[in-house]
Amino acid sequence: MIDLNTWNLTIPVGEPATTIETPLLVGGYQDDYFQSINGALFFWTPVSGSTTPNAQYPRSELRETYADGSLRNWKYSAADNYLRASLKVTQVPSTGKIVIGQIHNLEGDDPPIKLSYQYKSDTRTGNIVVIYRLKPGIDTTSVTVFRDVPLNQSFSYTIRLTPSGTLVVNVKTPSSTTSKWTAKLDPSWATQNFYFKAGSYVQDNLGDASEAGAVNFTNLLIEHL
Repeated sequence: MIDLNTWNLTIPVGEPATTIETPLLVGGYQDDYFQSINGALFFWTPVSGSTTPNAQYPRSELRETYADGSLRNWKYSAADNYLRASLKVTQVPSTGKIVIGQIHNLEGDDPPIKLSYQYKSDTRTGNIVVIYRLKPGIDTTSVTVFRDVPLNQSFSYTIRLTPSGTLVVNVKTPSSTTSKWTAKLDPSWATQNFYFKAGSYVQDNLGDASEAGAVNFTNLLIEHL
């Protein structure tokens, strides 16, 4: 069972996009964009959906909170910070790209890391790509950490940010060994406040409501140790 007490939810409806607060989410909230069924979470995001302020693309995505619904933000030096997930991507938009997890920053729209599933129609598989920036405000760099994950194939990831500022990403499928990537953040990130996000954040905004991204999570866990 995935604990929804640590999340609120953004859905691509309204202007700007609507936030479903933690108590309502825990109380059994469901709609076309988010469903909780038998302990698993389903996220669906049409490319025609509305966006949050300053965003180009729509999302059905969770944002880290406390159980009372207040927003949880943290500095990386305060703990060893983990986002662990098991999931499968079941639909992609025409770009093939969906952000499935990230560490965002409260102070800007330049998060240090996003984890993206990027589908290629020629191979009919997707790569798991880390999109990161080592300093605030600089352009992102992308690196593929795992290859050839078909649609509907289960896999797991862990995004870790250590108290010393080291980013670690682990990705694996049930039949594979773990693929690991690490990088050290510049100390200029240390003053900023972070929070975890996870769901279906499509990197596409062209097309009708039948074009969408869909993701099923069977495990999702935040830890600050």
